[in-house]
Amino acid sequence: MKIVLYPLTIALVLVVDFFAVLIALSVNSAAGIGKPYSMFIVTGVILLLAFAFSRLFRFLYSLFSRLFDLIARRGEDDDDDVWFYNPAGITIDAAGNFYVADSGNYRICKITPEGEVSTLVGNSKSKYAFADGTGSNALFYGPCGIVADKAGNLYVVDEYNHRIRKITPEGKVSTLAGGGEIGNEEGGFADGNASIARFSNPQGIAIDTAGNLYVADTYNHRIRKVTPDGVVSTLAGSDTVDHDMGGYTDGPGDVAQFCFPEDIEIDASGNLYVADTHNHRIRKITPEGVVSTLAGSGTVGHDMGGFVDGPASTARFYYPRGIASDTKGNLYVADGKNNCIRKITQEGIVSTLAGNGTAANADGSGSVARFNNPHGIAIDATGNLYVTDERNHLIRRVTQKGVVSTFDVRTQNFTDGQRTAPQFDEPRGIAIDAADNLYVVDRDNHRIRKVTPGGEISTLAGCGTAGDADGLGSVARFNHPFDIAIDASGNLYVADTRNYRIRRISPQGEVSTLAGNGTAGDTDGQGSAAQFLGPHGIAIDAAGNLYVTDFGGLFNNEDRCIRKVTPEGEVSTFNMYGDADGNSVPFSEPSGITVDAAGNLYVTDWLGECVNKVTPAGQVSTLAGDGESGFIDGQGRATRFHSPYGITIDKVGNLYVADEFNARIRKITPTGEVSTFAGGLDDHPAFTPFGIAIDAAGNLYVTDIYSNHCIRKISPQGEISTFVENGGDPDRTVFRPGCVEYR
Repeated sequence: MKIVLYPLTIALVLVVDFFAVLIALSVNSAAGIGKPYSMFIVTGVILLLAFAFSRLFRFLYSLFSRLFDLIARRGEDDDDDVWFYNPAGITIDAAGNFYVADSGNYRICKITPEGEVSTLVGNSKSKYAFADGTGSNALFYGPCGIVADKAGNLYVVDEYNHRIRKITPEGKVSTLAGGGEIGNEEGGFADGNASIARFSNPQGIAIDTAGNLYVADTYNHRIRKVTPDGVVSTLAGSDTVDHDMGGYTDGPGDVAQFCFPEDIEIDASGNLYVADTHNHRIRKITPEGVVSTLAGSGTVGHDMGGFVDGPASTARFYYPRGIASDTKGNLYVADGKNNCIRKITQEGIVSTLAGNGTAANADGSGSVARFNNPHGIAIDATGNLYVTDERNHLIRRVTQKGVVSTFDVRTQNFTDGQRTAPQFDEPRGIAIDAADNLYVVDRDNHRIRKVTPGGEISTLAGCGTAGDADGLGSVARFNHPFDIAIDASGNLYVADTRNYRIRRISPQGEVSTLAGNGTAGDTDGQGSAAQFLGPHGIAIDAAGNLYVTDFGGLFNNEDRCIRKVTPEGEVSTFNMYGDADGNSVPFSEPSGITVDAAGNLYVTDWLGECVNKVTPAGQVSTLAGDGESGFIDGQGRATRFHSPYGITIDKVGNLYVADEFNARIRKITPTGEVSTFAGGLDDHPAFTPFGIAIDAAGNLYVTDIYSNHCIRKISPQGEISTFVENGGDPDRTVFRPGCVEYR
């Protein structure tokens, strides 16, 4: 996803600059200022924009990173098989064991030559964290590159913690180098002793025969050296490089420039080879620190790559991400956006070993095989390559003849049965009936699941395959459904997001389409004549009317609305206007929705970081949240949320909000007083609440997503327990599907 963000960000910044200059010219013309002053004003505006460019770029890049990461985590896969979640680096020890930096699951996995997988260190239930220690007590935040030394120690680049971690053969994790604020988005830059040194989103790592480490310090655009004692120095990379955009220059170490280098390899002579990712080139660094371009051509810069085999000077790459070498001096490159594995001979000839540029998943020989953003690459003693196929969430084996197969470490992620055995895949919306049965939207399994009060789980509708079909039970098909509501008669209503429909499920499991026709749009009308942009949240009032949060685009506020659907399927767009003072209250991303006895709607704005109230007349006001992400309890708009989503209401009008990235359930009284009802990053670092429902006794039921995939129960006193487990040992090898994750 990183390769999409840069051109998108640059395009938006340039558009902003263009219109700002036009405005300056218009104001100048209207004021009747003469030409000399006109040029002075316009030049001043341009200089001001140039000064602001860097900060604006960084802000938008950070925003897009967050959005794309979370959109990716909301799922793009229709496969029911469970795999790694964004596997990144991979290395092999002398015994033929593989070690994988399972980045999105925040752990390091070991795979025996027979394919048996275990978690060596890390804990998928403690994300966005840092801790040294042993086994599951050690915590990582986006482990990326990994390498092994002769003694069996592993060294891991802990990307978002901006540190280099060491793992002993006994599984004890310590920090070798790097410091600073945990999770700081930008990291830092400093050479020096272990605790003084600073990195910025380092990714790749290599080791020489003396035990020195070489690190691709990605966001610092430098290659760093780390001694066995943890002393850090800069081997190559200029101090004058543009921090946001990187650069491209060959020459001595302190002159050379890189652009987001992601991986590094070392040969027997001590030469380093760098996947200079955003320059679309392979760079060579001599032991003396002199940098040259080994392979790659064309225009440097973001999204300017290509796909050409041939001599190194004319060959082209497209975001090369991983690099490895064999004993003969050949290099192998995981060419990310070209979705293939490239080979560079000692003579400098570049060829494609496997893949053909198309992003997909297929085993086979040469150009028949398919990858999807290959990342890490390692080579065994016999010359077989092992590739972390990041967006397919697989480990692939590639022979020297280019025959690709999938290294079989798969398990299944869907079962019905008792509540300690079943597995969900991104459970989202949740509803409860009068008999206390729960109904869960099992989004990436494309099913609606039923959970009895006794914990028995069954599938009410859907079969696990994405599709669009009405019918009874398993005959019906959904496509990434998102939320669910229930009426007084026990009928369920499902926001079938990617089918752009509202589906109705009878108590007998008969699925029918209430409104929508499978095509995205914003047309009001009856039943199949109506269109939805992307229905997400859904709620029902006492009269049986449905209210749906409907949005499609990322940045067009006009594509964010609330739709009303009558019991007969008549769809209209809810007419809303600003607050009592006439101020507009736009939605950034209307998400969860609930309705009170008086017909007032309460809508969480996931991206807008607030909770809004909409009266039956359509007047919108902000009930809580100031629009900035953070965590503050208190009164009304003096409070802060971090991606609020699910919302429900109790008998006396208290609202309960699933505050996703604060790992909390927040309570909002009718007077707007916000408090923390349950959870918290300190007490529950692995709690990621999303959907929420309440029973007659005041117990809350919450879908806990991402790495947990379970249902939590929260008592009226705020005590959290697990109502439906994901099944089995929490540290077993069950890897969750998702897309590329990075900041």
